[in-house]
Amino acid sequence: MKISCEIIKDLLPLYHDGVCSNDSKTMVEEHLAYCDSCKAELQAMDDELPLNNAEQNLNEAEAVKKLSRRWKKGMNKSLLKGILITIVIIALVALVLYSFMDFRILPKPY
Repeated sequence: MKISCEIIKDLLPLYHDGVCSNDSKTMVEEHLAYCDSCKAELQAMDDELPLNNAEQNLNEAEAVKKLSRRWKKGMNKSLLKGILITIVIIALVALVLYSFMDFRILPKPY
């Protein structure tokens, strides 16, 4: 039974990763025995995998760490600024209420 290249190309990623069933594996191997186009497709999958990008990955990880630190620092500054503004507003409201309302701590003499 001749299997179309489209079906094999659908199965190639599974075959390449070694996660297809034994029947699918046998079918793909039989097809690869006579189809150069699918062999080339499988070889391209091997070539596409960048296994030695450790330096690039480390650089990207360091950039993410720096960005995370800057973000946390900015969040802490914003939190402190918000707390300070809230305290100032509460103090101002208390001052206004104290000034315009006849609020006294000591009772009025009769």
